[in-house]
Amino acid sequence: MDISLVICAHNEEKYIGACLDAAIQNSRGRFKEIIVVDNASTDKTAEIARTKSGVRVVREEKKGLTFARQAGLEATNSELVAYTDADTLLPVGWMDIVEGVFESPSVVSLSGPARYFDGSFIEDAVMGFFWRGIAPLTYRAVGYMVYGANFVAKRSALLAIGGFDRSIEFYGEDTDIARRLATQGKSIFRADFFIYTSARRLQHEGLIRANTTYAMNYLWPVLFKRPYHSTHRDIRT
Repeated sequence: MDISLVICAHNEEKYIGACLDAAIQNSRGRFKEIIVVDNASTDKTAEIARTKSGVRVVREEKKGLTFARQAGLEATNSELVAYTDADTLLPVGWMDIVEGVFESPSVVSLSGPARYFDGSFIEDAVMGFFWRGIAPLTYRAVGYMVYGANFVAKRSALLAIGGFDRSIEFYGEDTDIARRLATQGKSIFRADFFIYTSARRLQHEGLIRANTTYAMNYLWPVLFKRPYHSTHRDIRT
């Protein structure tokens, strides 16, 4: 099966090199292509991405995560489209899980949790409880869950639902896409399908505030079909 990886990046020169290195090395050549969507960056994000073998850079001038996600969708014609963030690292075995799960024709999306490569002991413990305890229970109760920094979907299903809702700025965009994808087939969330990512937003906003924000923006799209928050702040340090 053809799989394209889309990495949405706005001013991510600090992280994009390591993100691409991990994706290239740990996929062992099994991505059909790797696309970096340079989302109105003003730094060296695109320049660094272009130095990596097999990476294609697509420029999206309209700043916003859903604009970048849609640009990535439109830039590829692979059967499966995988999404991750510029501050993430794909681990060994990630691709094996993707290929195994999508052997089932009923599956339209696959997602999983995060682990943190720069988190403190407390941050790792709290988020570990959330991802390994609360998230799986919530997924089973609701029936769908997508973590935006780590998901794969059938391109045909994404197109069937009209792609990404570009009226959503940031928070809740992943739950919105999960809710709509679930109308097309089976949504899978697996605890062993994880990525490593930065804890920078947790550190900047604090554990309680950050987790409350994410929880509200999961519940609101489920219950009311819209995010709770309409704005966000970029965190780049």
